Amino acid sequence: MLPTRLTRESFSDFGDVIEISEKAEHFTINDGYTERYHDLAQVDVMAKGGRTLINIFRSSPLDKPLAIKMMERHPLSSQAFMPLGDEDYLVVVAPAGDFDSSKIKVFLASSKQGVNYHPGTWHHYCLAVNNTSDFMVIDRGGDGENCDAITLDGSLVIEI
Repeated sequence: MLPTRLTRESFSDFGDVIEISEKAEHFTINDGYTERYHDLAQVDVMAKGGRTLINIFRSSPLDKPLAIKMMERHPLSSQAFMPLGDEDYLVVVAPAGDFDSSKIKVFLASSKQGVNYHPGTWHHYCLAVNNTSDFMVIDRGGDGENCDAITLDGSLVIEI
């Protein structure tokens, strides 16, 4: 499977793309020295008394060819990833609901794009492509089971 370029439109069924764009609401603040790109993702962590967590994940590239062997979802919250370096990365997703491997989509995201998965959206963990990469991750803390993971047979291979 070949990844397609990540865009707001192509990813809208799975979540939000977090990026600087003329399509985003933006305005000048701080005496004209800062352009604020406003409300870029609908972060949703409040179910069952949840609270916001801000984390940094450090991801190492998987061996190539890249075989997809797991997917996960967070039924109680969204989960946002924003790269902190200059490396492109892969986003592997499938629609919320019963998992269907035939509906997996693979996107190539630039280092200037983050993603915010809607609650329940199936996804792979951060997939660094060439080098170890850091991501700021905003997700949910609190009571309740908020991570379902499944094991796959690795037959889906991403060509990069």
